[in-house]
Amino acid sequence: MTERRYAHATVHRCESCQGMFLARAELGALVEAENDWHSHQSANTAALPRITADMSAPPQAPASRAFVETLFKL
Repeated sequence: MTERRYAHATVHRCESCQGMFLARAELGALVEAENDWHSHQSANTAALPRITADMSAPPQAPASRAFVETLFKL
């Protein structure tokens, strides 16, 4: 098993079955981070820049359905 740190939790991943294992407290930390992400209180949320007429449109980023989904993309 390899140990990896995802945001607020340490996750153990089995190299043969690709399963992910974590402690209940670690799952609680991920749930809290998910709730913060959805309520836009996360430290990862940047302030919006002031929009002016001479600005070009920003590139479209693919939307994530949830914070946890952004952690486990390979």
